[in-house]
Amino acid sequence: MEKNYILAVTLSCAVLIGSFLLQGYFITQRQQDAAQHEEQTSGVAAANTEALSEPGTGSLIPSTGTMQAQTPDPITESISRPAVHVAAESESDIPLEIVIMETDLFMAIFTNSGGDMVAFQWKDSRNDTYVDLILSGDTHARAFTLAFGDHNAQPITDNFHVNWISEYSVEFYRDFSSPDAIYGTDGKFRLIKRYDFIPNEYLFRLTIVLDGGFSVPGFNFAGNAYTLSFGPQIGPSFIKLDNIYDYRHYDIFLNGKRRNAKVNDIIDTRPVWAAISGKYFAFVAQPLVHAPYSFHFSEKAEMGLASASRLNIIRSSANMSRIEDQYRFYLGPKSQEILSIYNTGRNELGIRDANLNEVAGSRGFWGVFAPLERLLKWLLLLFYSIVQNYGIAIILLTLFIKILFFPLTKKGSEATLRMQALAPKIKEIQDKYKNNPQKLRTEMGNFYQQEGYNPLSGCLPMLLQLPIFISMYQMFNNHFDLRGAGFIPGWIPDLSLPEYIIQFENFRVPIVGWTALRVLPFVYVASQLLYGKVTQMPGQQSNSQMKMMLFVMPIVFFFILYDVPSGLLIYWICSNLLTLVQQLIINSYVMKKKAAQAQEQALAQSEPKIAPGKKKKKNF
Repeated sequence: MEKNYILAVTLSCAVLIGSFLLQGYFITQRQQDAAQHEEQTSGVAAANTEALSEPGTGSLIPSTGTMQAQTPDPITESISRPAVHVAAESESDIPLEIVIMETDLFMAIFTNSGGDMVAFQWKDSRNDTYVDLILSGDTHARAFTLAFGDHNAQPITDNFHVNWISEYSVEFYRDFSSPDAIYGTDGKFRLIKRYDFIPNEYLFRLTIVLDGGFSVPGFNFAGNAYTLSFGPQIGPSFIKLDNIYDYRHYDIFLNGKRRNAKVNDIIDTRPVWAAISGKYFAFVAQPLVHAPYSFHFSEKAEMGLASASRLNIIRSSANMSRIEDQYRFYLGPKSQEILSIYNTGRNELGIRDANLNEVAGSRGFWGVFAPLERLLKWLLLLFYSIVQNYGIAIILLTLFIKILFFPLTKKGSEATLRMQALAPKIKEIQDKYKNNPQKLRTEMGNFYQQEGYNPLSGCLPMLLQLPIFISMYQMFNNHFDLRGAGFIPGWIPDLSLPEYIIQFENFRVPIVGWTALRVLPFVYVASQLLYGKVTQMPGQQSNSQMKMMLFVMPIVFFFILYDVPSGLLIYWICSNLLTLVQQLIINSYVMKKKAAQAQEQALAQSEPKIAPGKKKKKNF
């Protein structure tokens, strides 16, 4: 039986190692380092508008809280026209303009070519940099484009008039001619795109107006009125979506639940909202449209981007001469705290029960640990407020958890001692009833009940640590507040990412696919092996099964944990070292208790037994 157990454990370890090695083979190079990323984000305004202006036109970034509209030279590249039978009115004198609107949270850059957004830069106050949340690629594709028809129609690129409504509201408008004109009219209608922002909100409103007056009876272009599109990708920049450094999820909110959406499907069930989310940022679209509409997610390739993520909102046709549709959009941090204000009404718009916080919620099985995640995050932020260093805050949090669980750890060690004392009797029962499994279970249950021992009591501390480890992983891998949280400058600048001392340029280690040489995984293995060596209880040295658990499993976990966030490894290493000290103290206590028990038994056995004498009869 023991040989079979060893064989099973060995095969399991081999499968684990093999699966993770194969998985690692497909892991690509790490994202560009912080310096390169900062250089990209700081120059994003010029990059996104390169096709709209020539060199020498000056900076597009205004001072905080101001607005600007600039008129660069005309576009030199060709402009594609809408594929549907709608013609823009001849207004060749409309100049091309770049419009910039800035708040305390972000800077939005527009072009009046189609009235589209070319950049949306989030202000990273921690690093004093800009992070572009719209990635355009080499073709300078834009967001919030509009096309007459479905999602396959060509977006409008004609120049629009620009009209400032207020400091944080801008309107783009232009007249078009429709072939479906009322008899005796020119079929002219006006398209208006109006953006309304709020200074301290990431949520903004976009209003689409199609006004045909007395000239157009309705809007039906190949079965739809128009398609509003966001894309081609949300930021920040990345090399590849490898589920370690970043990823993309597609969700809809329908019937009170968040649901995964399939790419390329036409979703015509009118969900409340649809979202594209990455590791730290999200885009959410909420139509406030009474007419039927559909969502369509697309990953259609974009030149210059490793991956694209688009969301199309297809508005149904309308048999009326004027339609006015409103949409709410959220583009910003994927943070529970920020998104939850749209449930409580604690926002400038007074929005309640929008359920946008579901975008940042844990998924599937991991959602069970969401309350524990929030508690651990609250404790971590509490310690950070004291020491102002997330690495030290992790150490303090680990120390707090160890102190909190010390009584259970002590109880587990005592249970291990009790198990060792009962081992000979257990072996005797197993040998006696080895051919009768049912009788063996009954006798073992009676024996444990008679001795007052629970065989699972020694495993309880280990089982309780598993949810904490999973919650820690989720916290460091997903929570926005830990993005860019540093520990040791020059080595661990971001606890939410794996650390490294050497980054391999255009090279991956064969089989495992490593792209960098890291230190913390080796420190983890050393701490785990040291812990296993020092904390063995007497009698365990000869137990092959314990040796397997104490020495083989750390090697397996080395490969599993090689690319996890550095904050998680710091927690585990500190936990091992603190547990080592804690276990040495407990072992000393246990050994003293065991020695005292042995001494008491020896004294009890050495006391002489005096047989009671016969009572003499009294004679009266």
